[in-house]
Amino acid sequence: MIYHNFQETSVYNKLRQLAGAPPDLTAKNVLTAGNRLEKYVCRTPILNLHYATQRVDEEVLNGLQTMADELKIVEQFKAMRRGAVMNTIEDVESENRQVLHTSSRDHFHQPPCEPAAAAQSKAELEKLKRFLGEVTDGTLTGSTGKCFTTVIHLGIGGSDLGPRALYEALLPYGIEGRSVHFISNVDPDDAARRLGQVNLEECLVVTVSKSGGTLETLTNETVVQTALRDAGLDPKKHCVAVTGEKSPLDNPESYLRSFYMFDYIGGRYSATSMVGAVSLGFFLGFEGFMSMLEGADEMDRLAEGASLQKNPALLLALLGVWNHNFLGYPTVAVLPYSQGLHRFPAHLQQCDMESNGKSITRDGKKVTAKTGPIIWGEPGTNGQHAFYQLLHQGTEIVPVEFIGFQKSQYGHDLKVQGTTSQQKLLANLYAQSVAFAIGQTSDNPNRVFAGNRPSTIIMGQRLDPRSLGALLALYEAKIVLQGFCWNINSFDQEGVQLGKVLAGGFLKQMEAGNPPGDGIESRFLKAVLQGED
Repeated sequence: MIYHNFQETSVYNKLRQLAGAPPDLTAKNVLTAGNRLEKYVCRTPILNLHYATQRVDEEVLNGLQTMADELKIVEQFKAMRRGAVMNTIEDVESENRQVLHTSSRDHFHQPPCEPAAAAQSKAELEKLKRFLGEVTDGTLTGSTGKCFTTVIHLGIGGSDLGPRALYEALLPYGIEGRSVHFISNVDPDDAARRLGQVNLEECLVVTVSKSGGTLETLTNETVVQTALRDAGLDPKKHCVAVTGEKSPLDNPESYLRSFYMFDYIGGRYSATSMVGAVSLGFFLGFEGFMSMLEGADEMDRLAEGASLQKNPALLLALLGVWNHNFLGYPTVAVLPYSQGLHRFPAHLQQCDMESNGKSITRDGKKVTAKTGPIIWGEPGTNGQHAFYQLLHQGTEIVPVEFIGFQKSQYGHDLKVQGTTSQQKLLANLYAQSVAFAIGQTSDNPNRVFAGNRPSTIIMGQRLDPRSLGALLALYEAKIVLQGFCWNINSFDQEGVQLGKVLAGGFLKQMEAGNPPGDGIESRFLKAVLQGED
């Protein structure tokens, strides 16, 4: 298959020309003229995308649509969902795998896109359903016969960030009396702090590692299992594994159960697989987790639509390409106006930057355009009192993706000075989006806001399992579609390997009794770099 990137499309030079004089959002009445605010909305049953405050018009949108059509990026997304080998680089040694994270939630329509993968996922879900039933009815208990009330989730990277972000977002929907604690960092203080917060008799330990050999995760597992033994408990009665079939962790002598991860699901795309299912299913209940999968599946299906203005993932992806590659903005801020999503930007940092932080194309050649932007973010309104100064008046223009919900999760709110807290939250979200767009003139140069700072608002009714699943799948699809646009492999992560290899050298020096002391001395560094024992 011959791939082409966006620079080769017939409309590329036209878009570059349009980017030289993009629509001026500071012009008088521009946001209200021509029904713009109502017209520039991509509506779906779960989430709406408002993009009137992006620097686009019909000519730009038509150009982006033509670009998507010529690159066949939606067709590539469809092929990915149906089992095409997408994790590959032509004529270069690579993982050479299918990419089927969407199969983990392809259970709500028949036939599924890739029946074999969907069947494997469904079998794991059925196994999980039985396991959770045994935990709930007390058939499975800890060493002292006490029911499990707490999960300790051990994993790092994609085995931690996604499940942690989803758990934090859905705290109001958990089964009463249940909680999940995450240990990821190999820093011993992380494990020590978490272990000090739990009753080990009631803990179920979930170790997540596809290979069964992740250094940080296995180190933390040893720490937790040692704590269990020190408390007089049998780790076998408290531990389950989420791993690849036949990995070292797939061992019934050491674990209550093994749930399987599959090679065709990359870690950062794995939150809706067993990676997230065991801990989230324990907390939400099986049906609550399935509701999240249903929302994700609905967004996956919308991502197969050809029309830019009816496909939210395609729209979000191409607005990002317009801002990054044509207008030249190097970063994107994801700013959720929902406290539940306070860890969601951290998950997107990995999902996006590990996917699209690439410098070669799928045919093994050096890229000729910028690929993935830097992703960052924090919740509003806190951020308004921190870094928004730079967003409004700094020299670096940062496109923003706001995320908000019409209703709060808990529904506990009071009117203060005439309005509720939720109303104040949404008022701030809308105000920031408009302020970034239109700016402000003033005789005082210190009070001038240049405006023309683009943003999109992603708006839902309430942050619940279904809408969270849709939001997660929206961003996963956005990332994949952008990767197709740049003609890069969004599914490998060679960039994380070099540091691991070098760390092994440092550890050998430490084992040999050559610690770095108070600082990493030149002698120590030299020994590692020269490969000395």
